[in-house]
Formats: sequence, C-alpha cells, structure tokens
Amino acid sequence: MLLWFLPVFLVFLMIGMPVFFGLLAAPGILLYLDGQERNLATLYRNVYTGMDSFPLMALPFFMLAGELMNRGGITLRLVEFSQAIMGHLRGGLAHVNILSSMLFAGLSGSAVADTSALGSTLIPAMEKNGYSRRFAAAITAASSVIGPIIPPSGIMIIYAYVMGESVAALFLAGIVPGVLVGVGLMLVVRLMADRYDLPKAERIVRKGQTVSPAENLIARVLARFNLLGILWGAHLLAAAAMGIGETPTIPVLVVLAAVTEGIFRYMRPRMSEEVRVVWKRAVVPLQTPIIILGGILVGVFTPTEASVVAVAYAILISFFILRSMRLSDLPSIFMRSALGSSTVLLLVGAAVAFKTVVALSHAPEALADFILSLSDNPLTLLFLINLLLFVVGMFLDAGPAIIILGPILGPIFTDIGVHPVHFAIIMSVNLTVGLATPPMGLVLFVASSVSGERVEAISKAILPFLAVEVLVIFLITYFPAFSLTVPRLTGFIQ
Repeated sequence: MLLWFLPVFLVFLMIGMPVFFGLLAAPGILLYLDGQERNLATLYRNVYTGMDSFPLMALPFFMLAGELMNRGGITLRLVEFSQAIMGHLRGGLAHVNILSSMLFAGLSGSAVADTSALGSTLIPAMEKNGYSRRFAAAITAASSVIGPIIPPSGIMIIYAYVMGESVAALFLAGIVPGVLVGVGLMLVVRLMADRYDLPKAERIVRKGQTVSPAENLIARVLARFNLLGILWGAHLLAAAAMGIGETPTIPVLVVLAAVTEGIFRYMRPRMSEEVRVVWKRAVVPLQTPIIILGGILVGVFTPTEASVVAVAYAILISFFILRSMRLSDLPSIFMRSALGSSTVLLLVGAAVAFKTVVALSHAPEALADFILSLSDNPLTLLFLINLLLFVVGMFLDAGPAIIILGPILGPIFTDIGVHPVHFAIIMSVNLTVGLATPPMGLVLFVASSVSGERVEAISKAILPFLAVEVLVIFLITYFPAFSLTVPRLTGFIQ
C-alpha cells in the first residue's frame, strides 16, 4: 500500500496543495491507513531532524549574504560592470543580463534571488531599450538557473548533505557547466540579435561616477592580487603539465608581479576614465566568490563557515567601504532572509521525512530493478534518467527532488561506473533547469511577478533558451571531463 505515496503526492500537487504539506500528508495518510502509527510519529519527527544539520546552516547564511549585497547596491555595480564589458554588442542588454547572472551566482547561489534582484533592474532597462517585456523576462528567467550551478550553490550543499559527497568537489565541478550554460545562452542571443535586429546598449549608463579614495586604493590592490593569483595558477598548471618539479617561489612571484603591473600599465591608457571607474566599483564585490572558494580550497574554513564569512564580508563592504547601507536597513534584510531560509529548510525537512516512507515502501529497490531492466548500456540509462529528472524538475523544487531521488538514483549509477560527483552535477543541473521549465518552474512565476508579464507568454519566449540548456545537460552527461576536470586538477577527486 505504501507504494501509492507518490501518486497521492502528485494528486495533492495538482489540486494546489503546497509542496511542504503534500510531502507530509501523502505518506502520513498512507501510514495511518496501513496501521503504522509508530512510523507516523517517526515521519513527523524527521521533519526536525532533517533540518538539524551543521552543513545545512550554510543555506540561510548564503541567502543572508545575497540579501545584504543586493540591498547594499552591489547588484547594480555588477550590472554596470557587465554592461561596460558587453553593452556595445548587438543584443547588448541581453548579454549583460546573462553575464550579470554568472557574476551574481558567485554571491547568492539562488535562482530565485537572481531573478528577483536582476529582474527588477534589467527588465525595465531592456524594455526601455526596445526589447519586448516577455523577451526580457524570459532571458532573465533562463539565465537565473546559472545561480545554483556556479558556486556557491544551495542545491549542491543539499546534495552533499544527503549523499555524503564533498561540498568543495561539487562546487568546483559546477564551475565549467555553469559557464557553458552562460556561453550557450549568449550564442542564442547572438543568433537572435541578427534575426530580430536586437539593439546595442551604451557601455556606460551613469556618467560622472566616482569612487572614494579608500575604495580606489583597495580596488587597485585587490585587482593586482587577483591577476597575480591567476598568473600563479597558470604557472603551476603549466609546470605540472610539462613535468617540471618545484620552482623557486620568490623569484617566480617577483617576475609575475612585474608582469601583472606591466599589464595594468598597458591597459590604463586604453580604457576611458568612466570604464575604469566602473571596473573599480566592481572589484570589491567580486571578491566574495574568491574568498568563499579560496578559503574552502585552501582548507581555512568549511562551506558552512564560508557562508558566515560571506555574510561578514557583505556587512563590511556595505557599511564601511561602500557605505551604501544603514543600520535601519538590517531588520527588513533579516526578515526576508529568515522567510526565504525557513521556506527552504522546511522543504528540506519535509523531504527527509518523505524519504523515510520511501525507504519503508522498498520503492528504491523496485525502481533500481526497473531501471536496470530497461537497458545494459550506461549511455542509454543516462539518457533516460535525464528525461526523468527534467520532468521531475518541472513540478518539484530542486531541493526536495534531490533529497527524495538522490539516495535512490545515485547508487544505481555509481554501480554502473558513473563517478558520484559527475552524477551529482547531472542531477543538479537537470533539476535547476527545471526551475525555468513550464508549466511549474518557480523562476517563471518570479519573473512574471517582477515583470508583470503572464507566465504563458514568458513560457513561449523562453523555449529557445531552454533548448540550449538541455543541450548543455547532454554535453555534461556524455563528456564527464566538463564536470570532473577542475576538482581533479585541484586534488578533490581521484
């Protein structure tokens, strides 16, 4: 009888019951009817135990960091930085929207936050620049799915919590797929730009901006350190590729520092003062993903501690460097973060409880036997599982879907030779794209709310962008190197 929990859950969703209540009501009713009152108590007790986890504390802190940076004016700085880079291209603001999502992904890791923050800024700007409102809302929704793919990623934290994988390995594995999604969307925009004569945009929107002397100094120093770090990483990779042993550190750093300074001196006269100001205004906010990933990779702090550091850094730059926020802003920021975090954590708790009934029903074993009976070819099974995950993502939020399906599907594909981190990325990207997929994609409703455009109109306009995202899913499915190269080079997987 317990095997009916999934059809009952789907019925509850179709009649409009919230996902949280559906996840608890469906198995709860069946346990009661099956006379398993003891397991019924366990079911609801697991709602709390599912949330009571140190790794999951990263979720509310990353959401708080995103709220702080959005209120502190950092979102606008990232948009202006993106426009200075890509605004001159045909379809410029659409490219700016995508690049801003890629940059914002490194701050919040949330598709909903991305759609809300960037949509409120870019959708009106795109409409004013000659784009239709439905197109502006569609590209905002499509690009927002990059948020949970490029680290830090909330759904990857959940996957690591459920499946016992390394959060750092999953973060690193998401970098290349996230960039692929962004580049793919830009290619679609470029093709549409010629066909529909999409307009260019100005590279600098707000003229005459300045930076304070303190921010100017900090930005100049940080920019040089960032470039020096990139050159040092390239040196290490080149040395490893050529089989060169250890090289003297100090002389190499001196040479690279000289090259760094030379590059800045070469670029300075080739950039206008206004472009330089926009770049300087973006340097300090863009340190957030560097601090998060750098600290995790070096081993200075765990992902949960990294989320707290991100909050502290957001407060530091908003109050003392940018001076764009006041103490009176904090209560509303904390309230929005608390509401968003409670929604996510309640879904996680309910999904963990739901998973209890999944185990009691022996559904994992039945599903595993069914999947393996379909084909002996791992490539065919991966294709079929992509279809399943894509459909699930249309109706169920990524977090609960991972908690319910991860323990069922993960071991099946690990046993047939798929790397656990590779499967984690396949599952995460699939379910994330589902957030923008009709008919129930969450970010479609957020984009509709922000833009005032009907969900049906956005759903039609988003189809070309969904097509390229599906193509990226199959690329990362059948070419594991896209996901595994970065964590392998950094030593987080073998």
